[in-house]
Amino acid sequence: MDTKKKRTKWGWIGSGILAVLVIIFLGVRALGQNRAAAAQAETGDIVTTFKGDLAINATASGQIEAGREARLMLGSSGEVAAIYAAVGDAVQAGDPLLQLDTAELERAVVSAQQSLAIQEANLATLLASASVSDIAAAEANVASAQAALNDLLDDPNEDEITAVEANVRAANADIVAAAARLDDLQADANAEEIQAAVIELELAQKEATQAAEQHSTILVMEPNRFIGEGRLADMEYAARVGAVQANAALAAAQEAYDTLIDGDANSIAAAQASLALAAAQRDASQAQLDLLLRGATEAQIAAAKATLAQAKANLDKLQRGPSDSQITQMDVAVEQARISLQRAENNLAEATLAAPFAGVVTAVHVNEGELANGILVEMVDSSSLELVLAVDEVDIGDIRVGQTAVITLETWPDEEIAGEVMSIAPQANATFSALVTYDVFLNLDETDLPIRVGMTADASLATADYSDILLVPNAAINADREKGTYSVNLVTTDSSGRQTMTETAVSIGLRDGRYTQIIDGLAEGDQLLVGNALPTQSFGPGSDNEGRRPPFGG
Repeated sequence: MDTKKKRTKWGWIGSGILAVLVIIFLGVRALGQNRAAAAQAETGDIVTTFKGDLAINATASGQIEAGREARLMLGSSGEVAAIYAAVGDAVQAGDPLLQLDTAELERAVVSAQQSLAIQEANLATLLASASVSDIAAAEANVASAQAALNDLLDDPNEDEITAVEANVRAANADIVAAAARLDDLQADANAEEIQAAVIELELAQKEATQAAEQHSTILVMEPNRFIGEGRLADMEYAARVGAVQANAALAAAQEAYDTLIDGDANSIAAAQASLALAAAQRDASQAQLDLLLRGATEAQIAAAKATLAQAKANLDKLQRGPSDSQITQMDVAVEQARISLQRAENNLAEATLAAPFAGVVTAVHVNEGELANGILVEMVDSSSLELVLAVDEVDIGDIRVGQTAVITLETWPDEEIAGEVMSIAPQANATFSALVTYDVFLNLDETDLPIRVGMTADASLATADYSDILLVPNAAINADREKGTYSVNLVTTDSSGRQTMTETAVSIGLRDGRYTQIIDGLAEGDQLLVGNALPTQSFGPGSDNEGRRPPFGG
């Protein structure tokens, strides 16, 4: 074969390969166009089966709720002094919402602090080591108590008896002297002394009257050409001083006269007190003498022994220090005081109602000046908004945690928000209806829409996603409702290009709004004639021989 023939041969081969590539390209393009047009297939159209993906969606409606909300109350009651937040206010965690009147609570804290300080001081005193002076004083008390007991147990000697008798005699002498002084003070004055006192009293009265008249006269005088204002002031001052002195002399004369008539009350009282004191001293000395002569009684000895025992116990306590039980009791007292202080401080802190998290105030149930009682403020966490769907029990099996969803709100129907199933209620809703539903909770991705609690929303959830399955347009399926069977109009083309149509039974599987899965009866690339369009509600995923129900909204 020559070179020219070789070039001709390879030219034909190259042309053939290029033709095949063009046919493949046009076929692939036609297949894509066929798939795109299949969703709008109408009666009389020929469509081609193909391998593709199918996503099954479920739709439901619900309301926007807050995943975190709070109904706040205080641990203690009281009068509301101030309210810091109103309905609709945005608050941060820890922001004060309202506050009670804290005057009484603050006084309780101060009182508890003082009680704790006292108990701590008592504990410190108990734990402190006894000083040398304290021990010395306790030893002196023991010695004194021992000496007193010894005196009671020993018989008195002559010197002790003589000394006590001397005390009795001295006390009697004091009584006689005090009585004599009292008699002198209470003796009546003679006539001459009384007459002289009367004369002095009358003269003093006359001088006081004259001085008062003179002062009154000067007070009503007006300055003139003989007596100037300064001179008149000096005269008034001198007259006022004279009147004061005359009144003092009158008071002294009156007191002297009263003393002569009634006696000096203070002196008489002092003399009576001296007489009573002397009598008491005499009685005490006589009792001491009687005790010495009679001897100590059993009761006195017992009391002296008890005093000695107490003195020794006090000394021993100082030397040994506090016992474990005493330290424990004092520790308990300190701890109780500390707990009381903590309770008072907690009550004061709880007088302010604070926001537990960042959110929006939805209700305030009290006004300033009212008594705080029950739920006072309600709020929601605006960042925890979620969509709650009530899903029928027949469909709840198709819902799983983690499923994605597309959410639209009735307020903004053209705006889509991505979401995801976060949880499914384990128990059905309690209703009086025969319909059994379960709550499904979806979160909402970030959005600029001002979403509010209570808004109505729709959600479309992807319940199933299948890849590389045989699909045909829904319109290509023929359904026999009486027999419950499905078929297609299969189109075949012979070598001469003549087309024939054969009704072929098929088994269908899943279905969405455009395509139906073919489980059996067809192969990829088969051509079908569209006729007798199947109603959307008559077939779908789960309608095969396995008896599965289609998901809601599919």
